[in-house]
Amino acid sequence: MIIGSHLVFIDNLTSTNTFASSLLRKEQPPEGTIVCTNYQTGGRGQKGNKWESEHGKNLLFSVILYPKKINPVNQFILSKFVSLAVFDFLSEYTSDIYIKWPNDIYAGSDKIAGILIENSIMGGKIESTVVGIGLNVNQNNFKSDAPNPVSLNMLTGKTYDLTECLNKLSVNLDKRYRQLLNKKQAVLDSDYQSKLYRKDRWCMYRDCNKTYEGKITSVTNSGMVQIEDRDGSVHEYSLKEVSFIP
Repeated sequence: MIIGSHLVFIDNLTSTNTFASSLLRKEQPPEGTIVCTNYQTGGRGQKGNKWESEHGKNLLFSVILYPKKINPVNQFILSKFVSLAVFDFLSEYTSDIYIKWPNDIYAGSDKIAGILIENSIMGGKIESTVVGIGLNVNQNNFKSDAPNPVSLNMLTGKTYDLTECLNKLSVNLDKRYRQLLNKKQAVLDSDYQSKLYRKDRWCMYRDCNKTYEGKITSVTNSGMVQIEDRDGSVHEYSLKEVSFIP
């Protein structure tokens, strides 16, 4: 087992990603090292957003990897394997799970997990990767202005053991990471595409020019989302260039 073979637990941290990155500057932790905490004072999400979490209620952790054989131009495959692993884990407990491009995890139309991947690239190679995961498990009261948070507890009415959840999710992460290492990118791509939130459904979107009805048809290998409008034109966007309208 690669992911989960070594665990660093600290009760309070500014951010598990920040701590993991500081570890990498000082030493080379074993690949698959997990940095886990009960509470983050400065948890980070995509687009510079903050991640809200009550103390000891949710999974907050980062994984240190060395995917040096992955070409930086193909780095989006890392988002695919991680989001699929979280999907796999959650699907054991509840239904209607989706991956919202690029790598948020949704239960129905509500956000249950966020992923933040930070790569260190040197000499044309990915030297190290820090994968941050925030997964809402037992929290049932969210105070921030996030529009649609949900947790496993809210969905099922059950309380979960966080250590057990971390162990199970580590197994899923390890399985998907081995698919990547064993050059099964086609499997990862096919699975990712099939589990996309709003895939092939007509919904509303907004870009810098207009608001329109479209459907997600695909995500490219470089991580660009492709949305077809009612006129048959396909629009391609990178992160922050398009908004999903409820």
